[in-house]
Amino acid sequence: MATTIETQFGATTADAVAEAVSTLSGRRIAVLTGAGVSTDSGIPDYRGKGAPVRTPMTVDQFLASDAARRRYWVGSHLGWRAFASAAPNDGHRALADLEQRGIATGVVTQNVDGLHVRAGSRRVVELHGTMRRVFCTHCGQVFDRRDLAVRVEADNPWITVPENVELGPDGDVLPSSVDGFKVPDCSVCGGMLKPDVVFFGEFIPAEKFREAEQLVQTSEGLVIAGSSLVVNSGIRLLERARRRRLPVVIVNRGATRADSRATVKIDAGTSEVLRALADSLPPLT
Repeated sequence: MATTIETQFGATTADAVAEAVSTLSGRRIAVLTGAGVSTDSGIPDYRGKGAPVRTPMTVDQFLASDAARRRYWVGSHLGWRAFASAAPNDGHRALADLEQRGIATGVVTQNVDGLHVRAGSRRVVELHGTMRRVFCTHCGQVFDRRDLAVRVEADNPWITVPENVELGPDGDVLPSSVDGFKVPDCSVCGGMLKPDVVFFGEFIPAEKFREAEQLVQTSEGLVIAGSSLVVNSGIRLLERARRRRLPVVIVNRGATRADSRATVKIDAGTSEVLRALADSLPPLT
């Protein structure tokens, strides 16, 4: 095993991966993922080197302003086709493999791209929601985003998806114009539609966080991959693991907010490292 790892990585990273394998062997592990897990699928992250400058819309802006909603839906639709066509990478597939083998108890993700589900992971807690769904803030009716995209294009036949679109982390782009755009509404009651994601300024639903806590509670180790841990939900889950004295392995390019609290920190790409872990961790006995 060590020889295989050494051929994949430089000496320092190989030593850290081998230490992580030794630390996690024989344990059922929970996994927390952030935007860095999806960069190899063509979706940029929020805070990594080279990440685009962001001015995220808050929930208050979205709910209070017709103009803000129009800007959101234009940008979101323009980026949707590219966002939805992104494919799971080897890191997503490695986590699905670990779950299938009974080593991973599941994945808690801060991502809204749905790539863990598409890769085959069965227990996925989407802390910040998913771009796959849209719901009515008035009557609660839920719509598939693919169906909504068809409606948007029917109501706005002039809109075209540009080539080489500069995709944002949440699957939107900055539109050059929003003039004349018809904002989609609920086809049941005419109410306001909102994507099923946690906007800036919103709280993660309590039941969703409890589900994430339960996953960590029933595990014997925690792997954090592709997250800088700036968002407090990730730190809270890390602290739940530390209180139970569980080993914590952090995989991320660059520093995170909790490197000093990790049992093992691996400064490398998540796809390669997660695949190495999946290939190297022995079956549970």
